[in-house]
Amino acid sequence: MGAAGLLWAALWALLLPLAAADEGILHASGSGVPPVTKDYCIIYNSSWVSLPKTLDNATFRTLENLTSTVLCSSAEVPSGLMKDKAVVVMRGNCTFLEKARIAQSLGAKMLLIASKSRLSAISDNKTDFEDVTLPIALIRYNDIVDMQLVLGNEVNVTLYSPPLPEFDYSMVVIFLIAVFTVALGGYWSGVAELENLKAVASPGERETRWKKEENVTFTPVTVILFVVICCVMLVLLYFFYKWLVYVIISVFCLASAMSLYNCLAALIGEIPFGQCRITCSNKTIEVRLIFLAIFCIAAAVVWAVFRNEDRWAWILQDILGVAFCLNFIKTLKMPNFKSCVILLGLLLLYDVFFVFITPFITKNGASIMVEVAAGPFGNSEKLPVVIRVPRLEHSASTPCDLPFSLLGFGDIIVPGLLVAYCRRFDVQTRSSSVYYISCTIAYAVGMVLTFIVLALMKMGQPALLYLVPCTLITSSLIAWRRKEMKKFWKGSSYQVGWRP
Repeated sequence: MGAAGLLWAALWALLLPLAAADEGILHASGSGVPPVTKDYCIIYNSSWVSLPKTLDNATFRTLENLTSTVLCSSAEVPSGLMKDKAVVVMRGNCTFLEKARIAQSLGAKMLLIASKSRLSAISDNKTDFEDVTLPIALIRYNDIVDMQLVLGNEVNVTLYSPPLPEFDYSMVVIFLIAVFTVALGGYWSGVAELENLKAVASPGERETRWKKEENVTFTPVTVILFVVICCVMLVLLYFFYKWLVYVIISVFCLASAMSLYNCLAALIGEIPFGQCRITCSNKTIEVRLIFLAIFCIAAAVVWAVFRNEDRWAWILQDILGVAFCLNFIKTLKMPNFKSCVILLGLLLLYDVFFVFITPFITKNGASIMVEVAAGPFGNSEKLPVVIRVPRLEHSASTPCDLPFSLLGFGDIIVPGLLVAYCRRFDVQTRSSSVYYISCTIAYAVGMVLTFIVLALMKMGQPALLYLVPCTLITSSLIAWRRKEMKKFWKGSSYQVGWRP
């Protein structure tokens, strides 16, 4: 599980970017009493039309569903059918502005273009269509079908585009989850290190402890090889997403179930009750651990079945994700600060390259990281390697596939490995947790910087761009100030003579 989990977890050291297109909301109202309303995502061109920012200034129009036509000729529609209405037609065969000119000539007051493919920015040459003044928006075809099912055939619609909030309080929840996971994962790694040192100092416990030890140690060579594999994996996801996404989902279910079991088993092990055992094939096992394993498997299966249920599935995904990150930080050991610098530095370059450089390489000008994050080619399945928290502030992004604030597992795991190394070094050198506490605080500061830049730039940021310098520089300064840089850089090996 460790190698497979690490391969895809580190792909996501990224706060997912916001869409670059102009996003708005179609507010639809049914004819019932009281009227049922629902919001749908639209994409429009703000240089062609200015939408009101609130519903107070919006004008409602009766929706005419003409998705049986593409409206590339006025002969496709009976005379008078569009008069003073909002019209929805299918995408294709001619440009948006050609459709709009025909709709405007037939008396329509709003044109919606339904798309079965992924929504993209609306861009045509407006110079030859200066006479076109009616609002034009792109909407998902599935949303039109949903509108009829939920609201009926008589629907009134309007368009508006509420501004993005300066700050969404869901970020506070994301911050608390991230810092808690990194701090707890580092502390757990330190506890395991202390137990190892005690086992080394006590020959009677050494063999038993080594049998229980499940840590994996990264060397500089394996770190470099791992980053290369990450790059290859991300490119493969870009080209073969619709197949590999289900492989990733399966790996997540397996890895998160095992991680949740390890986390809860560590807690249950401290409870001196319910320790009855059963014997099977000359092996004994506690009954409570059997029930725990069933519970963890059931949690992963429930998430897999209901993963697209936005109302509550995010809670289960976050619980499984936190357990995965905790188990990962505790299990994977960085042997020294040198390996930490190589890992964090290379993954920072990896993050920046696939976010900022690849748009100059790809045909559509989109970064490979962003395409994989959004699901290439409109794929509805998303990679389950993020912490998700529903946005608490309403904006145009709310119905446009971005109702959540997101933080990649990599933004927790990668700096968390450095925090864990600092905690183990504290244990080895009995340095009163100074490295661990300082690095955890530096991580929190890096997260705050990420959110500040996110709010100022209105677009997603590679979080490692801020987390890596904060944690590495802070750890280096502490080691330099304490005159322990050489030992911190090379790592501290176990000493048989160590005593608690």
